[in-house]
Amino acid sequence: MDWNIVEDCLKEYIGECAEITETSDVVYIGADFPDEFAHSKDTKELRGANMYAKANSSSIIKEMIEIATNKTFAENYAQKHSTDAKFGWYRYDTRFAIPVYDDTGELVRYNVFKSRILVRHAKDGKLYLYDILRTKKETSKPLEQ
Repeated sequence: MDWNIVEDCLKEYIGECAEITETSDVVYIGADFPDEFAHSKDTKELRGANMYAKANSSSIIKEMIEIATNKTFAENYAQKHSTDAKFGWYRYDTRFAIPVYDDTGELVRYNVFKSRILVRHAKDGKLYLYDILRTKKETSKPLEQ
């Protein structure tokens, strides 16, 4: 996976924002997001389908923010983030799906993935998207009808 290409694509989002429907929180996309998304410790540890899923999710970042749920808060304890996350960190759950096609191009199913959105609460009082964490394929099976 060439994460530098993913990072370059994400730079198009800088300066934009999205509102989380559940909480009405407005989350801005700052200049630090593309690099963190593409080169974070979490990204480096991803393998296989989860790695490709995170890369593919880069095209739907705003939609992932909009459907985020389950807001949690954590204080900032790292000195290096004393300014950019002065008021702490928020995490939200989100999901996205990637279509799977057969050899003829027919849609067979969707692989559903879940992730955590990491948002920093900066000294300017705004919320900024920092990274997408823990991208994992959902393994639950839908009920048969």
